[in-house]
Order: sequence, then C-alpha cells, then structure tokens
Amino acid sequence: MLTHPIDTTRPPVHLRIGATARPTGSGGTYDHIDPTSGRIDATIPMAGRTEVDEAVAAADEAFHEWRNTRPAQRARLLLRLADLIEEHHDELIRRAVLDNGTPVRTAELSFQLVPEWIRYYAGFADKIEGRVATAFGPDGEFGYTLAQPYGVIGAITTWNAPLASIAMKVPAALAAGNTVIIKPSEFTPFAPELFGELADIAGFPSGVINVVPGSVEASSRLVEHPKVQKITFTGGPATARAILRTCAEHIKPVVMELGGKSANLIFADADLESAIKYGTLRVLGLQAGQGCGFPTRMLVQRSVYDEVLSGVVKTAEAIKVGDPWDPTTDIGPVINAAAIDRILGMIERAKRDGAKLVTGGGRVDVDGLGGGYFLQPTVLADVDPHSELAQTEVFGPVLAVMPFHDEKEAIEIANSTQYGLTSYVQTNDLRRAHRVAEQLVAGGTMIGGAPNVHPQRPFGGLGISGFGKEGGPEGIAEFLRVKAVAIV
Repeated sequence: MLTHPIDTTRPPVHLRIGATARPTGSGGTYDHIDPTSGRIDATIPMAGRTEVDEAVAAADEAFHEWRNTRPAQRARLLLRLADLIEEHHDELIRRAVLDNGTPVRTAELSFQLVPEWIRYYAGFADKIEGRVATAFGPDGEFGYTLAQPYGVIGAITTWNAPLASIAMKVPAALAAGNTVIIKPSEFTPFAPELFGELADIAGFPSGVINVVPGSVEASSRLVEHPKVQKITFTGGPATARAILRTCAEHIKPVVMELGGKSANLIFADADLESAIKYGTLRVLGLQAGQGCGFPTRMLVQRSVYDEVLSGVVKTAEAIKVGDPWDPTTDIGPVINAAAIDRILGMIERAKRDGAKLVTGGGRVDVDGLGGGYFLQPTVLADVDPHSELAQTEVFGPVLAVMPFHDEKEAIEIANSTQYGLTSYVQTNDLRRAHRVAEQLVAGGTMIGGAPNVHPQRPFGGLGISGFGKEGGPEGIAEFLRVKAVAIV
C-alpha cells in the first residue's frame, strides 16, 4: 500500500529514444482522461513515424554492443532494474492509479509480479546455450546449434496492467541479447514513463530500451519497419489481425497475447465456499473485470447450481466499488466511456437472449467522483453457452453463470468458444482434475486456487487468444532464433 499522503499530480511523459527524453513528438498529443472523473487530466506527447524510425535506428545501433555484452553483465543490469522497481514501489503504485484508475490494493498485487519477472529472466541471461546436433560419423561431420538474439524487438503493450505487460515481455528479450522499443498504450503512459527512466538509472546502454507512446500510426510503423525483427503484442483480436496482416506482408514473426473467455468448471465435490470466492472475485473483484485471463464463464454442476449462484451473488454484492485511492476499495472504474457503453449494451442484449440478471447491471455513482466510469459488479445466470455473452469477451465486471450436467457436458461447453487462453477446474477429485485439464482446449489450466500468471511457467493462448508464450523457459525462447552449424 502507499505509505505517503496521496499525491494526484500527473508526471510529465516523454518519448525516450536513445539517450534523449523528448517532451514532444510528430504524432501530436493525446488528452489523457482520468476514468474516475471522466475529465482530461494530462496532455501526452505522441510519437509519429519520424520518432519510431529514430527509435529503431537507436535500438539497431545499440544491438551490436548489447548482443556482445557479457551475459553476466546483462543479468546484473536486469537485477539492478528489479531493485530500482522495488525502491520506487510507492511511485509506481501511484502511477497505476493515475494511469487507469486501478485501486491501490489491486495495483499492489500486480506490482509484486514485476520484479519477480525481471529477476527470473536475469537468471537466464548466462544460461542460453545450443546443443550438439551430431557426433563424429563416417563423413566426419560435427554439428551444433547456436541460440542467437533476433535484434530489434517491437513490444506493443496493453493498458489494463501496463507495468506487468512490460515486465512479461521486455526482460526476456533483453536477457536474450535483443534491444527493445516499447510502445505503451496512450491510455496508460505514466508507469511506462518511469520504467524507461529507471532503466536509464540502472545503467542500460543508450538505445537498448526505448519508450515511444503513440497511437495507431506509431504502432503501424513499428510493425512494418524492416529493421524490427519481431513483434510481441498484448491486446485484442481486432488489432492483432491488423498487425498480422502487416507481419505477413513482411514475413515477420510475432507473439500474440490476446483476449479470453475462460471457463471455470465447478464440480459438486469441490470446496464450494472457496470455489465461489475464487470464481467471483477473480472476475468481479479485480481490475473491474478488465483482464484477459479471468474466469468469466462460471460453469456449475446442476446439483449445486442454486447453492453456488446464491453464494456468488452474496460475494458480488459485498465488492466495494469506489475511489481507487481508498485502500478499502476493491474495484475502480473501467477505462473509458466507450467501455461503459459497450459493457452495458452487452448486458442488455444478454437479458434479451434469456439470461437472468441476478445482481448489478448498471452504473455506480461514487461520492465526489461524478462522471467516472464505474459499474456495478454484475452476475447473469442461466446464460446460453452459445449466446453473445458466453462467446464474446466483455472486459468488464460481468460474470456469466451456466449449469452443466456431467463432466462431458462441462468440457463441451468450456471448449465451445474460439478463445483458448486459460481454463479453471474446481474439484477435490485429483484424477478428474488431471483428466479434465488434459481435455480443455486452452493454453493453461488452473486447478483449485492457482493464479493464472507466474514467471516460472508459460502464459499464452490458443485460437483467437493468440500464440506464443510469456513466462518460463518458453518465454525467452520466443526471443532467440536457432542457427545450425556443421563442420567436416
């Protein structure tokens, strides 16, 4: 939690290119809107094509030195950056609130992952190795492989957890010997600004880490630039398709961490009290439901359906919506007015599709914060598994609850969407847990109360949830390409 009096001053934002921090860019400016009030609170400089080209030039020049930097030194710099992140804990928590209205208690949870993620990949910097591909044979060939960095990586990060998004991409790329250009969302520029500043203080060579806030123009140029060797993107399928079209034209590899419509299967033999709390709070009590891997579809075995639904409603109605600076607040606003309209529209259509609204469904007026984008935690029951609400990501505090008869039906419903990011299983039958996990079509299955993201294991989806991994050894492998060498 914050340990100093509340300071709502908006910090200045810069374009961090090479050794310079620029207060303006050719992409113009963006009026940042405080989602707690709906009012403009800062003017953000935006990178245009010119600044992206300059950032790529700086990163490309720095790459030749950085790839030849001793791995132990790359590790030391990453460890120093992790230390600095922790030393600036209060300021980064403050900026999380300023960026998108994340409550201080939720920002704390997200923050804890960041230094862990950096340190995890610092440990990989001196452990990158190839393998012997052949032994001496009749022809005398000796073959081996080299794991080499790509070069310049374009990292387009998301707005719902901007610092965590950076941490899930950038340390792995750096540890592998690449240089990086971060294109943060214009919705959330404040935490990425400090990340870039701390990287400079940590001692990273000029051009190794560049930060260029910008709009679609900046992203498009970063993706198409011939010297950017790979793109890693977190966001929605619509933007992903545009990026993929450009990457296809240039035959450029990508990592895509996209949306989700994750199913949470609650069997009758589960610890229902724990399952209710976990399944409700993970959707409605964190980030105002704005998380790609949240268990937004709750599938409940019919024999305990009424009991679980009653507990879900009770838990949802105890969630406190309010001022994100208040340490007792559970969830703050959604990101903007467009999100409010979209989410409320989906709730109304779900009711027309036959879903039963059992709690929530409207806006919340928070004392002293008129005009903010606050929504009630919302639960809809008896949701048709094939309806819009069950098939489309809401990205808001909305939970869809639906019954199932047996294990077979639960798996069929869970696998009935185009998404495949995360899945969840609640049961006390270990054999069932493993059996169901094997059959769920998703990048990961969390059993019991396991968190869906951890630095030591891969995170990433299937289907329109994307491809590629962040976390674990698989995460650093995304930023290495393998060369085969043979000698006779």
